[in-house]
Amino acid sequence: MDMGLVATEISRPPSHCPSLCADMEQVPVLASDQLSPQEFLRTFAYTGRPLLVRGATSGWKALTDFNFTFFQLMYLNHSEALRKTVQECQFFSYSSGFTSLADVFNMTEERATLKDGGPSWYVGWSSCSDELTPILRSYYQRPAFLPANSESSTLDWVFMGWAGQGSHIHLDKVQRPSWQAQISGMKTWDLLPPPECEEVCHPLQATLQKGDILIVDTNQWYHSTYIHPGEICISIGSEYD
Repeated sequence: MDMGLVATEISRPPSHCPSLCADMEQVPVLASDQLSPQEFLRTFAYTGRPLLVRGATSGWKALTDFNFTFFQLMYLNHSEALRKTVQECQFFSYSSGFTSLADVFNMTEERATLKDGGPSWYVGWSSCSDELTPILRSYYQRPAFLPANSESSTLDWVFMGWAGQGSHIHLDKVQRPSWQAQISGMKTWDLLPPPECEEVCHPLQATLQKGDILIVDTNQWYHSTYIHPGEICISIGSEYD
């Protein structure tokens, strides 16, 4: 375990293993029409147990409208939002070599689509702009299975990139459990239980296809992701309470 993971492990509170993953050998998978808000609240919402919901983004404009050019034009036309991403939000370059979101959106179309023969890339960032958040959220909605009285974070996340890339194994430090929706491409999540749960829990894996949503408490499950070959991978997500 690297020193960053060691520091995270020392500072996090212990997990309640039976509720987190007892008797779970794979991530449960439900179709969106099989999951009511009542069932989600009773079984998954605040237990830490992951869940893959198939076809949970029906009717979202994001499925047809989100692509590299969409985000590029949006941010380059809103310079203040781009500045806030540098100074107030978060940007993850992973192994792409980019140092900021401005670097990402100033690359050529050939580089963005890998037509120049350059290396694959993958990045993530938080959208904390009061100007852009309402625009982005007009393209997608709160997942229908979230209870009506649950509150969503004002902070949304976007992840975008190409095959062979993804995030390294890590644990998040966020306020709440989260959901992540697959808008295009295909992404596999590998989930590892915290050390105190290793005798109770199994390593898990979930592969999201376009239209799926993964519920996971990234404060408790160590996780990494892998992008599969095919179209560009775009995911969006947020926290809930």
